[in-house]
Amino acid sequence: MEFKIRKATPEDMPAVLELIQELAEFEKEPDAVIISAEDLKKDGFGANPAFTCFVAEADGNIEGMALCYFRYSTWKGKTVHLEDLVVRESMRGKSLGNALYTRVIEFAKEQGVKRTEWVVLDWNTHARDFYSRSGATVFTDWCTVQMDENAMDRFLKKESR
Repeated sequence: MEFKIRKATPEDMPAVLELIQELAEFEKEPDAVIISAEDLKKDGFGANPAFTCFVAEADGNIEGMALCYFRYSTWKGKTVHLEDLVVRESMRGKSLGNALYTRVIEFAKEQGVKRTEWVVLDWNTHARDFYSRSGATVFTDWCTVQMDENAMDRFLKKESR
């Protein structure tokens, strides 16, 4: 099967959003996606893009995507964070995921960063094994910490008293 990996365009964002939703369903969070294709267009393609997105295209269809952005490490400097890499379920096992993953690592090297990082669910053993085989370190002693919008509001309200 032939496919190509390319940088996403604003016109690709509806298909990218479909892939994001498919990933959310795979991760057992089907109602968690609140972003729209318009948000993706605005945030990824304005004067100061918040992210870079690569897509895997086969037969004129977007079948996978990898979305990444820059972070800053006080230890390493500028890094690339891979937010999501997803391939449509019907297209898995055809090397699209590996090609997208490779493109993100190439992008990081092109940008001269010292580290590429991402988060993987502990129960996603297939992904964890893939990343380990690729030479990545899968940490078991770090915990992801997040605060959603409601939690931020509650915290700030409490702190302003």
